[in-house]
Amino acid sequence: ISLGLDPHSKSVMNEKPRPKDEGIMTKDFITGIGIEGLVIGINTIIGTYQEWSSEKSAEKLQNMIKIKVKVLRDGNKKEIPSEDIVVGDIVILESGDKVPADIRLIETNNLSIDESILTGESIPKNKNSEENNQDVKVADRTNIAYAGSVVTNGRGKGIVVAIGEETEFGQVADKVLTSETAKSPLVIRMEKFTKQISIGFIILASILSIMLYLKGYHIGEIFENVVALTVSAIPEGLTIAMTIVLSIASSKMAKKNVIVKKLNAVESLGSCSVIATDKTGTLTANEQTAKKILLPSGDSAYIRGVGYNDIGEIKYDENLSDLTKQEFKEIAKLGMLNNEATLKFENGKWVHHGDAIDMAFLALAYKMDVKKEEEIIDIIPYESKLKYSAVSYKTKNEQYEIAIKGAPEKVLEFCGFVQVNGKIQHIDKEKIINQSEELSKEGYRVIAIAKKGNLGTVPKFPFVDLGSVPDFTFKGLVAFIDPVRQDVPDAIEMCHKAGIDVIMITGDHILTANAIGKKLGINNENIYARVTPMQKLDIVKKLQDKGEFVAVTGDGVNDSPALKAANIGVAMGSGTDIAKETGSMIITDDNFSTIVKGVEEGRRAYNNIRKVIYLLLSTGFSEIVLFVLSIIFNLPIPLIAIQLLWLNLITNGIQGDALAFEQDIEDVMSKKVRSNKESVFNKLLIKEILISTFVMAIIEFIFYVYLIKVRNLDITLARTYMLTLMVFMENIHIFNCRSETISCFKIPGLNNRFLIASIIITCLIQLFIIRIPVVASFFGLTTISVESAGFLLLLTFPIIFVMELFKRSLKKI
Repeated sequence: ISLGLDPHSKSVMNEKPRPKDEGIMTKDFITGIGIEGLVIGINTIIGTYQEWSSEKSAEKLQNMIKIKVKVLRDGNKKEIPSEDIVVGDIVILESGDKVPADIRLIETNNLSIDESILTGESIPKNKNSEENNQDVKVADRTNIAYAGSVVTNGRGKGIVVAIGEETEFGQVADKVLTSETAKSPLVIRMEKFTKQISIGFIILASILSIMLYLKGYHIGEIFENVVALTVSAIPEGLTIAMTIVLSIASSKMAKKNVIVKKLNAVESLGSCSVIATDKTGTLTANEQTAKKILLPSGDSAYIRGVGYNDIGEIKYDENLSDLTKQEFKEIAKLGMLNNEATLKFENGKWVHHGDAIDMAFLALAYKMDVKKEEEIIDIIPYESKLKYSAVSYKTKNEQYEIAIKGAPEKVLEFCGFVQVNGKIQHIDKEKIINQSEELSKEGYRVIAIAKKGNLGTVPKFPFVDLGSVPDFTFKGLVAFIDPVRQDVPDAIEMCHKAGIDVIMITGDHILTANAIGKKLGINNENIYARVTPMQKLDIVKKLQDKGEFVAVTGDGVNDSPALKAANIGVAMGSGTDIAKETGSMIITDDNFSTIVKGVEEGRRAYNNIRKVIYLLLSTGFSEIVLFVLSIIFNLPIPLIAIQLLWLNLITNGIQGDALAFEQDIEDVMSKKVRSNKESVFNKLLIKEILISTFVMAIIEFIFYVYLIKVRNLDITLARTYMLTLMVFMENIHIFNCRSETISCFKIPGLNNRFLIASIIITCLIQLFIIRIPVVASFFGLTTISVESAGFLLLLTFPIIFVMELFKRSLKKI
């Protein structure tokens, strides 16, 4: 086969091992390094831009709100900015206010405060001014209003006892700012990879230097040859390729409601072995919902639908009479009458305000199509020391009645009767207490309803005691729960399938947490209840000490220390500013299942990074093996510096970046999480790199021997053939790198249009170089025919055949 060669080409058989023209001239060396410097410069610019762009996207989510505070100063009521609050100020709190500091309450009127951002509890806390013991935990202090919490109901007045960093909120924030951020899994693996690859290249460079010295090369020539080959083989294109991979994954995540603040967080989420999640607002909807009504007879009604709205339906036990069904409706009406909340549909959405249980009762009334026809006369607001609320009203039939609701044990104190199928019977209080306890074990918050009717006079409060109106009729129990998000159980099951443990960490009661965990498929041993912020931080650190890569989710101040310490902190979009600032990424829809989608994208990103490493190292190592073999067999250096660096630019540089756009088609969520001890160089990657390296190097070396020893070609022409073959070889090998386990013939060609385009473009560029004399001369090459180039392309196909056999062998193991 002539390969289109000139039969009069100069023979190199009698040339010395290292003629002067084979040395790497300073001019060529500087030109080549200039090309490489350009690549590195572009990498740096693009990487910096991508990081800056991600940071800016995250900043847009921050919701820094200035709040005003009502205080008493010099006997006058004033409204001042929250930052002007000082210790000793008397602050007035009203429903809807955000508490500006830690406040010791001195007056309260039906005051309830949502402290979920600090304690994690989903139920608002009822507050009073009574003295607490000093050893009472933060979550149980009833006479303190904490900075950052929100007043949901009633009014209060108190003295500021702590501001800024001295508040419970501030102490958490200080812990976040001073705590050490854990390294991401990608950073850990890449640091190890960098160390391994650096040691490898130092060893290779040393071996090459010794071999060249023994072959009689001068020190300057040795230095230039070794540096050029090492620079060419080092995968410096990995930086830009990684940036592209993570940027693409970040964009995909953004479309799935995941905003990434730092690019390495993309892969970190995919590497997590444990997700430690808050309950309220993450696994649950953070909206109390009536789910079950239980009559004294044992008959039940089940309520579908979630949240503060009218969406849902009622399902009754079978064969219930219309009269019994009416008793369920009566309970819903009594809950609506004995109520201080508001729930209205305005401007296309539901607007609510007030106590969570009261709002849930209103939603229940809407679902059961109950309408308010009664005239309210007087009320006794709910207070924690009373454990009940009461309302007196006049019916449309001009009858006066009283309804009470509250803790079952308290409401039962007023009751002497029950109603069963419209008939009044004496009450069995023990039976009702047992019913209440069973519901509590299932995680429900239980509220009892009772009524006293046919009052002859207008019932005005306060009575000396409601016991002065004895013999209330017990109507039934209503079970409430903060419901789980509908798609969360499936998301948790997918985590388990992927080898990821899910741990619930909450400030709620253990019974509530266990009941939620049972519905979600979380084992009791993975549930931590009544946890303080610092305890949550300790849990995360202990998991990390066991070698786990931990992702922590949360939305409140109580979550921030753990978010900071975690390998990957995931904040909720509706959460506090400090949580969003601390987290590495933000879930804009507050949905746990969205996190699982992020895990999937993170795993795909890691797969693509491995593919790029596979390509860059196998092609780089094949060049080194080719040079080593050439030196051992006393052949001229196959390529000079500028040719090596040009090869590195248009194959490793461009193709590595193109491979970063690969749409991974593997079922990544069916694979167990990678061991935290596993480096980038696992057994699979080592095998495929070694096999492909030696296959390419052997093909290229045999062809080089043929050119030099058999065809006796001029060295410039031989290098032209060799450079063209290596460009084609690396362009073909990239198809092997599109998947480590799936046949390249099963991957759609248009799955990565950028890759296909880059292969065509780089091959055409190479053909342009070897067909235009002036350009060829610049690179130390000469011209060859298109037919010869076509033959060179045929020599590359064995690499596809060998790697396809290797992939097939993996399925048999």
